Amino acid sequence: MSNQSLINFLNQELSNIAVMYIKLHRYHWFIKGKHFFTLHTFFEELYTEMAEDLDVLAERILAIGGKPLATMAKFLDEASLAEAQADDEEKEIFSVLIEDYTQMIKEMKETGFGLAEEANDQPTIDLFNDLQGRYEKHLWMFRAYLAKE
Repeated sequence: MSNQSLINFLNQELSNIAVMYIKLHRYHWFIKGKHFFTLHTFFEELYTEMAEDLDVLAERILAIGGKPLATMAKFLDEASLAEAQADDEEKEIFSVLIEDYTQMIKEMKETGFGLAEEANDQPTIDLFNDLQGRYEKHLWMFRAYLAKE
């Protein structure tokens, strides 16, 4: 059985992670206000994590015989997430992050796990489990941050 559908899905998620990496850099660079120092550091932690996820996903695609996308144009064509379009304020940033992380989790649950199971690809299932767990933790934190006011 061909695993091309799984490779295509992994490339879509790779694209989403690349978009998130740039988006988180934008938030890191342009955050303003009384929470600047905390959020500047926090967004750096998140984009550093995304850089690691980008590498792990690309290497997984290679390991299963695929070719990872590797240009911004391809990432933007394949991603289901949108680039940051405005200089968002804190609440807007966290609302966008909640939407984006929720979308990535939803795609893994609705499509990724099934494709990996069909391909009998336990390492990819394990990768999705790791990503889902970390992204759900971030969602909890984003929501908690917004709830504090």
